[in-house]
Order: sequence, then C-alpha cells, then structure tokens
Amino acid sequence: MKIILQIIIPVFFIHVTYGQLPPVFGIEYSDKSSSSDMVKTYLTPQRIVWQSDDTGESIKNVKMLLKKGNGQVAVNDENLFRFVSTTDKRPGILLDYGKEIHGGVKISMGIRESKTPLKLRLRFGESASEAMSNIGGKQNATNEHSLRDFTIEVPWLGSIEVGETGFRFLRVDVVEADEDAPIKSIDAAFVYRDIPYLGSFESNDKRLNDIWAVGAYTVHLNMQNYLWDGIKRDRLVWVGDMHPEVMTINTAFGNHEIVSKSLDLARDQHPLPQWMNGISSYSMWWLLIHKNIYDYHGNLSYLKEQETYMIALLDQLSTFIDKDNKEVLNGHRFLDWPTSEKPEAIHAGLQAMMVMTFEAGAEMMTILERNSLSTKYKKVAKQLKKHRPKDNDTKQAVALMALAGLQDAEKANEEVLTKDGVQRMSTFYGYYILEAMAKANDYTGALRVIRDYWGGMLDLGATTFWEDFDVLDVANSGRIDELVPTTNFDIHGDFGEYCYIGYRHSLCHGWASGPTAWMSQHILGIHITDAGETVKIVPNLGDLEWAKGSFPTKYGILKVNHKKNGDGTVRTEIEAPEGLRIIK
Repeated sequence: MKIILQIIIPVFFIHVTYGQLPPVFGIEYSDKSSSSDMVKTYLTPQRIVWQSDDTGESIKNVKMLLKKGNGQVAVNDENLFRFVSTTDKRPGILLDYGKEIHGGVKISMGIRESKTPLKLRLRFGESASEAMSNIGGKQNATNEHSLRDFTIEVPWLGSIEVGETGFRFLRVDVVEADEDAPIKSIDAAFVYRDIPYLGSFESNDKRLNDIWAVGAYTVHLNMQNYLWDGIKRDRLVWVGDMHPEVMTINTAFGNHEIVSKSLDLARDQHPLPQWMNGISSYSMWWLLIHKNIYDYHGNLSYLKEQETYMIALLDQLSTFIDKDNKEVLNGHRFLDWPTSEKPEAIHAGLQAMMVMTFEAGAEMMTILERNSLSTKYKKVAKQLKKHRPKDNDTKQAVALMALAGLQDAEKANEEVLTKDGVQRMSTFYGYYILEAMAKANDYTGALRVIRDYWGGMLDLGATTFWEDFDVLDVANSGRIDELVPTTNFDIHGDFGEYCYIGYRHSLCHGWASGPTAWMSQHILGIHITDAGETVKIVPNLGDLEWAKGSFPTKYGILKVNHKKNGDGTVRTEIEAPEGLRIIK
C-alpha cells in the first residue's frame, strides 16, 4: 500500500544526530546531563522570492544559493553568490525553504580580500511578509519566545549557525557599506525528531489526503524535547493544546514517550491546588488525555503512577459545583480564544467538560480497581448532567455539550454546528465540532467542513496549520508564500485577535491538527477499545468513493481498505497484526 508522506518528508543532504556523549578527557556524563532526541538536517533554499537589486551590481550569481552543496568552504571555491554593498546600496534577499520547519540557518562565506567578519541582518518568517517586516509596528512582528530579527557576523572563510524558531522564509541583508562577500551557502538547519510515520490516510480526494498529512506534520514539528503548542511561539507545554496533538500522535506515530514526558512535566510544575497552566479546563484536559492514552495503549503501570494526583485533582474539581449542580470553577476560565469574551459559552463548555472529566475519572478508577471512587465520580457526573446550560449559538460550547450528552447531537448539528458554514470556527475547537458532527452521523457535512476550513489554509500557501483562522479574512487576501500586493490584505499581518495579532500569529500550531485524528477514526472507521486490545472498524466514507490507510496499534500496524459499492454499501479489506482483535 502506498503511504502518502510526500508533502511532509523533506529532502536533505547532511544528517546529524544528538544523543548520549562519550567520556572525553576523563569527563563523565551523569544521568543528569542534558541530551536531545532531535536530529539536524541542512536544507537548500528552494527559490528566491525577492531581491533588492536585479541589475547584477550588488547581488551576483544568485542561483548558486539554490544548488545543493557539500557544507564545506574551500579556498578555491568559484562563482559563489556575492553580496556587494556601497554607501547607497545594502543588498538583501528573501529565501524560501519550501515548507515550514523548526531550527535556524547556517551561513558559510568563502575567501575574500578583507578578513573581517561580515555583518548580516537576518529576519525569519512563517510567511514571506513576516520575513520582510520590522519588529513592532502596526502588524506586530515580535522577537518573543524565539528571535526572528537580529544581526550576526559571518567569519571570513568560515561558517556560523544561528537561530531556533519556526520559519519557512529568511531575509538576509548586508548591514555595512563597502562589503564584497562571497557566500557559499545559506542553508536552513532543520531540527526535528526522526521518527517514522506509522499511520497514513489516502482517498479519492487529494485535498483530504493533503490535510491529513499536513496535520500530522504540524504536530511532528512540535514534537521537540517536549510537546509544544507552536514552534515559533509559544514553544511551551500547554495541556489543553496537547489533547488534539496527542490524538494525532496516537494516529500518525503511535505510542510515543514525549506524551508521558510532557504530561508529567505539567503535573510536576503544577502541584495542587494549582490548575495546570493556571487554567481549570487544562487540568481537566490532563485527565482526559490520560484516559485517551490508556484506551489506545493500555499502559496500566503508567496509569497507576498518576493515581494519587488524579484522585486529588478529581476531588478538588468536585468542590467547584454549587447546590444547583453548576460548575463554579475559579482560575482562568477558558475554552479557546474566540469564546474568551462569552461568559455563557465558557460556562456551557466547562459544564460539559466537567461531565466528561468525571465520567472518564470513574472509568479510570474502575481500571485501577478503586470501585468506591468510581461509584463516587459516576454520581458526580450524573448530578452535573442535571444542569443544562442555556448557550445555544456558540459552536465550540454546543459541540462540547453534544459530546457530554447535555444536548442532542443531531439537533446541535442542524441548528448550530452547520450554521453559516465554517464561519465562527476555531482551529483548536474545530476538532470537537467535527467530533460532535460525527456523533450526529453527519460525516458528509464534516468532510465539507474539513475541505473548506483546513483546506482554506492550504489555499493560502500553508504547509502547517495555524493557531487561528477566520474564513472571513480570506476575501482579497494574498498567499503567505508570496509578497502581498498593496491592493490586497496580508492574511498573516493584517488580522488576528487576543494573543495572535498580526505577525505574532503562529502558523504552526499543534492544536489545529484535529482532522488527522478525526479522519482516521471516523472515515477509516478505526476505533481503539479495550486498552488497545481491540479495534472496532466502522467506516463512514461520506461522499468519498474509497479510502484506505494504516494505523499504529500496540500489536503493530493495522491496514484497512474501503471501497463504496454501487448500492452504497462498503467493501472492506483488513490486514491486522497478530494478537489484535478486530470487530466489524
């Protein structure tokens, strides 16, 4: 079976692995020594987007930058790219590395008459426009969390490697006058986790195939030493963001240690009574993630490690319910940014999350053989269901209520979730909107949402999915991989609210990967149950003619192939690893 990974696996020519260091000169490295699981690959620019001079006077041999080299400068290198500056001209160039990556840049300079270092200004960007911008201003370019705009010195007949951020584009400008600098290469230093894509998705709709792969790649880039929210910003472990990311990791990469490592970090950084990241819903997401990873992988010993904290957290949550069975959680009351100024929506969503959290807690207590606690938490969930919030028009909150059984899913889908198409969506809670649509059996409608909303980002040049996306901003907006004409809006710099105004907006955010997990679970119909021992396969092709793919299980790779017959029924072929129980 063909695995569709072409758009997410980069071509590279130098590969370096960072791991355990050997003893050197009697120095011993203890278990406390810091090491990295990342690898580094050097990428050649794919195209020149812009240059300050087309005359050949200050920028020469520009196409040499696009040729793959050997990474080593030499005294007899010929026909190198050259920057030539004067008092009046400080040349600059904008490079495109073809797709979003995490890392920095390695610049190598050849031999020249002056042995002084060459000063260059570097500007990294997730969009071409961001790389052309200055810090601050109306469009809010920043150096927050990771530097994207700074000056370096490149040594004579040598190299320098700098930068650690998320980017696709790099602008390089000469800072000083009277420079004649032969540049051998300006290669991106791509830092990532070298792991195989075990899951896959392919159908007769290429747009959906691309969306599945881009979602997986978005999370892959954020699998650094910990599981981050974004590679440009915030580069932090946000537990709520982790939930869609973990579902994508389960789907594309299988059981990976970065999940437990990041969950444990959040637990240890936030001793009770603190909420994780200061947000009560994020502590609930921590519990729900644990239920998900146990369902998928069945690691009982790891679940037992969480028992004391889990019980204390559930008991703490139970103190934030009033006499009318309403949640009254303190801390930062937050679902996602678009609902952050809607108190009724926040309450509705938190009420639903409390129900789901206590139901999950009861199930985990049964697994841990704490039956009295299981009974206790089931009772709490039942009591919470007696209160029905009144929010009936916010997609995010209504989706959670449908998932928690506080609202009829089909009614929610018809009256709220499908209203105005993909307007008022969010990349984070889009996943739960899709889940609620699946509960309403509206698979064709959910596929339309995926094509229109996540596909809308691809139409604008995205190679990873964004922190937020408002389809109303698309009208008359330019692509992120082109310089935007003055007659058009800049989709990156001209829009955004809350924490993602203008260029501060992250264009690689793991919480936006929901369709990857959703399509494997609901279109391929792969439902993991029984602590990973059993898979129930119930495909829902919607308007697709066929779909096939692979899925990592605790016993190995499961492969399925579904084809729709003329009468609308589906013929399924299954290739399952030994030991895995299949239910159809």
